[in-house]
Amino acid sequence: MDQLSAMRVFVRVVETGNFSRAATALGMPKTSVTNLVQALEAHLSTRLLNRTTRRVMVTTDGALYYERAVQILSQIEELDTSLSGSQASPSGRLRVEMSGAFADYLVIPNLCEFHLKYPDIRLDIGVGDRLVDYLAENVDCALRGGTPADQSLIARKVGALQLHTYAAPRYLQLKGVPLHPKELESDHLCVGYLNAPAGRVMEMTYTKGEESLDIAPRYVVSVNDARSYVSAGSAGLGVMQTTPFLVKEALDAGQLVPVLTDWTCESIPLYIVYPQTRHLSNKVRVFVDWLVALLQRTENL
Repeated sequence: MDQLSAMRVFVRVVETGNFSRAATALGMPKTSVTNLVQALEAHLSTRLLNRTTRRVMVTTDGALYYERAVQILSQIEELDTSLSGSQASPSGRLRVEMSGAFADYLVIPNLCEFHLKYPDIRLDIGVGDRLVDYLAENVDCALRGGTPADQSLIARKVGALQLHTYAAPRYLQLKGVPLHPKELESDHLCVGYLNAPAGRVMEMTYTKGEESLDIAPRYVVSVNDARSYVSAGSAGLGVMQTTPFLVKEALDAGQLVPVLTDWTCESIPLYIVYPQTRHLSNKVRVFVDWLVALLQRTENL
């Protein structure tokens, strides 16, 4: 048995969900796919897949083997690419994590540009702000706001999110216009941005001259997603701090207006992070370079 070939076939069966689709994707007879998986199970003395007439389900051992197999195959692919002279045409699967706001408003609208330049790279984008085990989940890189806490990751600062304060006209008609940030702790309501890992709502920071304030906002609703945060503010649920590119449509539609414009809000650093084991991968490098260029030309970031 060619264990490497069997490993590739097993990974494709898991990713496609059945033997027939895996065989089609690999350009192999279905019997060959089945035989290789069976040989791999015999070699490992364990069952990797449970088969029924309708679907294939991964066993506990199969899930563990899949995670390690994907990592090994990715490393082999990177090694082959680095030595084959094909640096001008990187290829393969690239797993990226980012928040829904970055994905929907920034990356995906411009992704055709990247695909046309690198047609052989297949992107798997995980959307969300959850904590990620980069090695176990085979994540190549992530775009994150805020200074990374994990010291095992390589972090490249690529910009900063400039925050401004906004509120909906309907909210201002009801509560009035805040004239000082301290009013957000007493006379006004805010939309809370929930830092899910910390389990608390983030403070709102303000600076004017030599005066600096950390405001613990009063709120009736908090969310942990930037898109929902903007929706809540646009619905009149309170004053909010966010970056201009997220509220451009709401501002143009008159759903939000700037407030406290004579105060400066602390910016949020923007990082691309990746495991140390992946920083030399050519496909990661070209994606990171493309993303940096995209951020640099994005107005009102």
